[in-house]
Amino acid sequence: MEQEFELIAKTFMGLEPVLAQELTQLGANNIQIGRRMVSFSGDKEMMYRANFQLHTAIRILKPIRHFKAQSAEDVYEEIQKIDWSEYIEDGKTFSVDSVVYSEEFRNSRFVTYKVKDAIVDQFREKTGSRPNISVSNPDIRLNIHIAEDRATLSLDSSGESLHRRGYRQESVEAPLNEVLAAGMILMSGWKGDTDFIDPMCGSGTLLVEAALIARNISPGVFRKEFAFEKWNDFDKDLFDEIYNDDSQEREFEHHIYGYDIDMKAVNTARLNVRAAGLTKDITVEQADFKDFKKPENKSIIITNPPYGERISTPNLLGTYKMIGERLKHEFGGNDAWVLSYREECFESIGLKPSIKIPVYNGSLECEFRKYSMFEGKLKEFRSEGGIVKTEEEKREMAEKHRFKKNREFKKRLDEDDNDPEEDDIRSFKFRSLDSSRRLSFDRRRERRDDDDRDKGRKRGGFDSDRKSDKGGKWHDKGGKRFGKDNGGKRFDRENRRRDNGDFKKKGRRNYEED
Repeated sequence: MEQEFELIAKTFMGLEPVLAQELTQLGANNIQIGRRMVSFSGDKEMMYRANFQLHTAIRILKPIRHFKAQSAEDVYEEIQKIDWSEYIEDGKTFSVDSVVYSEEFRNSRFVTYKVKDAIVDQFREKTGSRPNISVSNPDIRLNIHIAEDRATLSLDSSGESLHRRGYRQESVEAPLNEVLAAGMILMSGWKGDTDFIDPMCGSGTLLVEAALIARNISPGVFRKEFAFEKWNDFDKDLFDEIYNDDSQEREFEHHIYGYDIDMKAVNTARLNVRAAGLTKDITVEQADFKDFKKPENKSIIITNPPYGERISTPNLLGTYKMIGERLKHEFGGNDAWVLSYREECFESIGLKPSIKIPVYNGSLECEFRKYSMFEGKLKEFRSEGGIVKTEEEKREMAEKHRFKKNREFKKRLDEDDNDPEEDDIRSFKFRSLDSSRRLSFDRRRERRDDDDRDKGRKRGGFDSDRKSDKGGKWHDKGGKRFGKDNGGKRFDRENRRRDNGDFKKKGRRNYEED
């Protein structure tokens, strides 16, 4: 049995308990929740699976040395104690990323230089040559974290942040981060047991992440590579086995609906859904939330409306008032979850939440609120056995220090906005891939059944026989599943298998043009 070692999964503030639960289900040991991270232990297979299967991790680090450092010279000396020939082979490149919370080390770039110097000097003294530094595509990625005088040096097994799944082709302004979207869905408890609706879907991140969770598809299936694939001890056969194991994937008997008033957002979401090979499970249409009607099937709404920070509407508070009105009158018997930032926005919804969960969206301390909608009067609803707030939700809401003291929760819309754009997840920009690298995933998309395209499905959410303000036609209720087939295909699980182990040439890296 392979020896276990320490590992660290990084995540966003507020998602640590969700990530810990994912690790528990994955079979990790010694799970400990920290600040924006969860530590655990496991073997090589666990490290590979954590990268490939976790929905709420940003990256997976493998610590190789813990030490105390009072000065830059202490850092240099401790790094020199490591035999770097075990990690960096001749001709390989490396990079160093630094995260520093210390009065002594106020400049993370200076710490980065010290680590690089210590490694380069060791190679020069022993071999007379030095490894090269590569910022864009290094063979070995290192991470040093310093909190006051406590330092941890780790190998970065992920490489590019795990939130960059690989299915996003285009984006709209202020897209929702994939890891945060997955965390929101997992916090809601939804696992695909009802229909899923995002009435303000933007580029479709919540839709795609919901489909992955509903079908239990590993988010790493879209990625071209992980950093650990360049390590000296990379076990290709083991990772091939993990990659090709779809035994835990499941059928999804319900449907996911996305709507947006902006046709550009609708087209972008459709493109991303198609790239993910999930058009069978997701339908995206142009529609205004104000026209929302009660769905015919049991459903959940999870949505991320504009905050008035990076993206807004002409009447922000009016938008939130409309959201509350639609939920109250057209979503009885279902649950709705809303992520937002401004206190006034939540007040404008005009509904009492059953739970408030603090979660960071970049530098913004937001709230993720659940609204349990019922029809009729509350007294009658409870007398019939209805539950607005579960015992677990009551316990969570009763926790002291649930929100940080003196939290910077916006109270006025006219306050100056000094939040750094680079710290806000909603400000991330994703480049559009040129046609030579468009991800069609033809080798591993669904075994499409032509009959399934015409499979009858009731729709819900919006008026029939109406036209949107921008000319888009609403489709009739019932009958064929509404929305045009975008031509996307899901993964062909048989063709996804790697041919004779020639993974790099014939496996998931072989993306063909659309």
